[in-house]
This record gives sequence, C-alpha cells and structure tokens, in this order.
Amino acid sequence: MIIFVKLLLAHLLGDFLFQPTSWVLDKESRKHKSIYLYIHTLLHFILAWALVGGTDFVWFAILLAVTHGGIDFLKLHFQKNKTKRNWFVIDQLLHLIVLIAITLFYNNERIDFTAFDNRFWIFATGILLLTKPTSILIKNIISIWTPENKTSDDSLSNAGNYIGILERLFVFYFVITAHFEAIGFLLAAKSIFRFGDLKEAKDRKLTEYVLIGTLLSFGIALLTGLLVKYGLLQSF
Repeated sequence: MIIFVKLLLAHLLGDFLFQPTSWVLDKESRKHKSIYLYIHTLLHFILAWALVGGTDFVWFAILLAVTHGGIDFLKLHFQKNKTKRNWFVIDQLLHLIVLIAITLFYNNERIDFTAFDNRFWIFATGILLLTKPTSILIKNIISIWTPENKTSDDSLSNAGNYIGILERLFVFYFVITAHFEAIGFLLAAKSIFRFGDLKEAKDRKLTEYVLIGTLLSFGIALLTGLLVKYGLLQSF
C-alpha cells in the first residue's frame, strides 16, 4: 500500500505543484513539439524513483514516465476546448490505473522505510491532495455551470482558491482528530458569511454554483480524511 501512496504523492507533485501554467499552455499549443511535454515526463520519472527508492525500481519508474507521457500525448491531440473537462478526468483516471498496475506488479519488501515513517507518506499525500489538485478538480467539475455574467467586485486575488484550500485542511484535521461537530460549525460559519453576498447578488444560478463547489470541497476533504485515517490504522 505504501508504494501506491508514494507513487500518488509523486504524481500529485509532478502533475500539479511542479507544473507551471506556462508549461500547460505551451503543451496545449505545440502538443508533441513542446519541450515541456518531455521535461514533464522526465520529472515524473525522477519523482517516482526518488520517493520509492531502490535501484530495482528504476525500470518501473521508466515505465511509469513513458506511460504518463503517452497518456498526456493522447490527451493533447484529442482534447478540444469543449472536451477539456472530460479529458482531464480521463487523463487522471488513466494515470491512476497505471499507478495501481505498477503497485501490483512491483513487490519489493526490502525497501527501507526507516528514513520516514509510513504515516508521514500517508499524511503528506492526503494534505497535498487537498491543496491545488483538489482546487483544479473542483474547477473542472463545476466549469460547465460557471456563471456567464460576472460583475466586478473587490475580492482579493485568488482569495476563493485559498479559502477553499484552508477549509479543506480544517475539515481534514477535524476528521483525523475525530471532531466531526467542528465540521458542521465550519460549514455553518461559511454559510453565514456567504449568505449576505449571495442575497445581494439575487442570482439563483450563482447561489447553486457556490453551493455545489462548497459541498464538493467539504465532501472531498471528508473522504480524504477518512481514507487517511483508515490508512494510518492499517500502517500499524
């Protein structure tokens, strides 16, 4: 199990945190001619090999990187502006299948985990998942309902994104520490602060859009917390 957790962590780092928007835009415009497609592929090889460790894993890391680059290649050539959201989901599902397959085929009990306790990898992956990767996932899911007529406001730059990350981390902490009542308090507090803005906007679609995003954010955080808690129990 810990091999899969490390590979998932490497994937989240390589696909989200260590991949600037400029790389994505260049790949979408130049496709296989973009140098960043190959740098991105190499990065996944380095991250997977570095996190799993062991000289005998190098061939699995190469296989992972090649399949990752191949999946990205297919997505870049087949996705259209109207199908980006669908291809994002397909792309991530295919990557996840590859990670599961490599985990099943690779079974080396000699790997030394003494540098970091297994619980570190489980925590790190769960926390990282709830930051930028989940923000991008939610953005893609609700993109079909994005309100068309947005009026200018005085919101801080990317404030909504950071608020979402913080609320998910709070929910994650409350689940890990078994304070589920605090999750209800957090959801109620956010609803109170949001109620005034939504009431003034008098836009039912905007209200539903915000509600879907909030419930997705809380739901993913709750599920991640439960999975991490289960993983921690299994690691003992």
